[in-house]
Amino acid sequence: MMNYQGSYCALITPFKDGVLDRNSFKNIIKWHIKNGTKGIIPCGTTGESPTLSHEEHKLVVELAIEFAEGKMQVIAGTGSNSTQEAIIFTEHAKSVGADSALIVVPYYNKPSQKGLKEHYLKIADSVDLPIFIYNIPGRSVIDMSDQTILDLSFHQNIIGVKDATNDLTRPLKLKKMISHKKFFQLSGEDGTQLAYLAQGGDGVISVTANIAPNLIATMHDEWFVGNYKEAIKINEKLSNINNLLFIESNPSPVKYAASILGMCDYEIRLPLSRMDKENEIKLKEELKNLSLSYS
Repeated sequence: MMNYQGSYCALITPFKDGVLDRNSFKNIIKWHIKNGTKGIIPCGTTGESPTLSHEEHKLVVELAIEFAEGKMQVIAGTGSNSTQEAIIFTEHAKSVGADSALIVVPYYNKPSQKGLKEHYLKIADSVDLPIFIYNIPGRSVIDMSDQTILDLSFHQNIIGVKDATNDLTRPLKLKKMISHKKFFQLSGEDGTQLAYLAQGGDGVISVTANIAPNLIATMHDEWFVGNYKEAIKINEKLSNINNLLFIESNPSPVKYAASILGMCDYEIRLPLSRMDKENEIKLKEELKNLSLSYS
């Protein structure tokens, strides 16, 4: 089984005049390869997946795989609150060569724990592709329980979780509960990602990595070779930007930051909108303090 450890980026989807900006997307992915990102996640929330058409969604996954050229892992976002739609996206991801899929807990429907199990098992039975559960109760309302995660872990295709609960007791509990196989645990919270590693986590799926890929990758590299002081130093350096990137709904702040660095246009699809000017000023000042550059 492929190893999942370190810094993964929840990739933005750059737009230009209302459509996917392929050239910027390619350059961004090449930049991640250069800066040590372990893998990318196209079509997650940060990639504005709720506003992508089915054709756009599939195209973004296809181009991410093409531009990555096998030099880093591609975990395709294929989740939906429709089980059948999630199966279709996951089948497509497998057919075009994704390494695995990230499937969000169904939003809006509010399924029971039984419904969650049946949803994930149906997808895992339907498509022979490694799957990460994406547990994010802040957006999905439902929190998948540790017991449900344990139950699902017995399926050979369900290999890990992206945990955006910000509950730092969970990675250690799950690590003890799931003893029958390696079950990868990736943090979905930039602000607590280092603490998550200390509690037994394997890495992060990061928003901040969109604009600071080398810092995030280096922090994880240092942690896993035992250079804890250096990892802590980098984490402290990133603390303000980690907070500011969520000062308004993601991905509006990170899209603004990307535009300041010259990565892509500052174009967001409704119902999200551009940030308030006062928040833009705060974020721009912190980018300057960190001396981040797109090169």
